[in-house]
Amino acid sequence: MTEQTPAAVLSAQAPAPTLADFERALEVVHQVTQRTPLESSRYLAEILEVPKVYMKCENLQRTGAYKLRGAYYRLTQLTPEERARGVVAASAGNHAQGVAFAARELGIKATIFTPLGVALPKLQATRGYGAEVVLEGATFHETNAAAQRFVAETGAVFIPPFDHEAVIHGQGTVALEILESAPEVETIVVPIGGGGLVSGVAAAAKLRAERNGTPMRIIGVQSENASPFVASLEAGEPVTITTRPTIADGIAVARPGDRTFEYVRDYVDEIVTVSDDDIARAIVVLLERAKMVVEPAGAAGVAAMLAGKARVSGPTAVILSGGNIDPLLLQRVIGHGLAASARYMKLRILLPDVPGQLVRTASIVAEHNANVVEVIHTRHATELPISEVELELHIETRGHDHGEIVAQALRDAGYVVRVGERY
Repeated sequence: MTEQTPAAVLSAQAPAPTLADFERALEVVHQVTQRTPLESSRYLAEILEVPKVYMKCENLQRTGAYKLRGAYYRLTQLTPEERARGVVAASAGNHAQGVAFAARELGIKATIFTPLGVALPKLQATRGYGAEVVLEGATFHETNAAAQRFVAETGAVFIPPFDHEAVIHGQGTVALEILESAPEVETIVVPIGGGGLVSGVAAAAKLRAERNGTPMRIIGVQSENASPFVASLEAGEPVTITTRPTIADGIAVARPGDRTFEYVRDYVDEIVTVSDDDIARAIVVLLERAKMVVEPAGAAGVAAMLAGKARVSGPTAVILSGGNIDPLLLQRVIGHGLAASARYMKLRILLPDVPGQLVRTASIVAEHNANVVEVIHTRHATELPISEVELELHIETRGHDHGEIVAQALRDAGYVVRVGERY
């Protein structure tokens, strides 16, 4: 992607943003938002070999995500007549909660359309903020269509999740807070869904850096299973892609916004993608090293850095964009993250069908300081020789190298060992 100066004109329809736009938004959003912590991570700094890595903890924001900033700023710009008509949004997560909270604070009636399969904690939180929640549609496309019908029938004002100037200005206040606390930051890593957060952060940060005469680089991160900005930038215009399932549902968007595409094209220096395994590993690292509960979308930036996909230099900030994760999903993600880090391994071992083999294999594992979590003993699988059984061991290790040592010790003892495979 070619670098351009912040003075680049975005489109003929809308004027280029100014630093004053974001500074005005900051004054307004601070009426309801918290100035979230900017925590320093020595662990990440050492791994990345940079002087400092800061984590902007929007997972600790009210409603659990940065979305409140853009939603509140947009709602404050409604006319009295528009406020009287109420607002409507379509969302399965953080945008729903942001709109519901902002509407309650401003005394505006809010109706939120969510898919039928919305996670229970998000549903309860949205209702708890006083919004009327309508469950409709098996997919977000169907849910959004229902919300648009509601707008046509009632005249309520639709609040988009990212593709609106006021929403972008509200989200950009995250960058101003980062640079007020750590003006030395030269790189900001940002998760990308529809592009509202990265648009605001990139523009605000670049404009502030230009004013101060300091360097600034913006790296955006998408899920490799939902990366429409990559395809759109290659095409030179917003395009719709076919997404695949991803644990990072908060950034699983099929098409960029028209306005956010222009911002990203002109202000973002690089976009990288991460796998679900990368994200799961990052969530585990954030839990263990930073004591932070972060949803998969919110961990995308850290995932990109740990996987070596976001190559940063100088003092760096990464935005933990949200912390709204279902505890049941968190349980599965932790297990997946441990497996992806080879700290939870599945070994399949062929044993002769004679007494004492289970004890012998367990002893070898214990001798090498690994812990057996689960044992499955099978002698009836049709692919097994009559004289042999299959032992499936789930073990905890200290990482990939330790797991290989355990597996090799079993092989040295004469066993056929496969890691996570069937015969």
